[in-house]
Amino acid sequence: MPTVAESTNLEDVFHVDILPALPHSAISLLQLSQKEEAGPADFAKPIEADPGLMGQVLRFVNSSYFGFSREIMSVPQAITLVGSRAIVNFALWNAVFSVIPNPKFGPFDLKALWQDSLRRAIFARKMGRVLRLEDSEDLFAGALLQDMAIPLLLKELPTEYEALVEKRAAEGKRLSGLEKEMFGWNHADAAAVLATRWNLPEEFVSLIAQHTEMEQLLELGKPARGAACVALASLLPSCSEEEWHEKDKFQSACERLTGMNIEQLTDCLNEVDEQTAEFAPLLKLPIPEQSIVSFIKTE
Repeated sequence: MPTVAESTNLEDVFHVDILPALPHSAISLLQLSQKEEAGPADFAKPIEADPGLMGQVLRFVNSSYFGFSREIMSVPQAITLVGSRAIVNFALWNAVFSVIPNPKFGPFDLKALWQDSLRRAIFARKMGRVLRLEDSEDLFAGALLQDMAIPLLLKELPTEYEALVEKRAAEGKRLSGLEKEMFGWNHADAAAVLATRWNLPEEFVSLIAQHTEMEQLLELGKPARGAACVALASLLPSCSEEEWHEKDKFQSACERLTGMNIEQLTDCLNEVDEQTAEFAPLLKLPIPEQSIVSFIKTE
């Protein structure tokens, strides 16, 4: 009789038939992002060929999130002002957001997942900037996409995940650890498979795959600081939960990674909360009812 792990091989779970295809515009932008010689005019072409994406990009650049004093009217100008990486990552978010299905799984709320993803992405980028890392925009994308496989897993393995969700509620353990116990892999591995099949850049795949390995990344030190920022973001409270179960672990890891004291951390989290409130409406998401700072202040 095969075990649960033997009967749920990840490659079999993510068979070709269930994988959604990314929009052509997103694929073109990702391919361009791998070419050093590509400039604003090159990135503008696939965006301008997709009227829906073009409108979203211009709304994004003209939002209070960037705070430009005059309206940006063209895509090339937008790319010149905010950078191709920010635009590509925004387009990638829109693409993934549009193709991942709602699994209709018990209490699961797809919009809450995207709220969490957005907040974590903004936080990971902020930590990258605090540490003065060059790849802060990549950290944004890595944190944004770290949980993107969860809806597909819930849809494909509803019985197994019902047991996992019940066990998580009863024991207070991380979902990734329970997944490893049951399957031998977790949703980080699944998201990395999905990212690989979509031909996303290798740096994104690596950030996504390692986001549940906080302790190992901290032990690796300076070379792994970017990945550690993404892993740290995964410890933030969920927008759909009233309790922050991993607050102590988060604060300890944050101090080890950045050296920030509680006052400095609170200031950073305030900024993340403000940017999330500005950014969420652009993606047609509700602003989280409870800020991250409110969890800190309940101590």
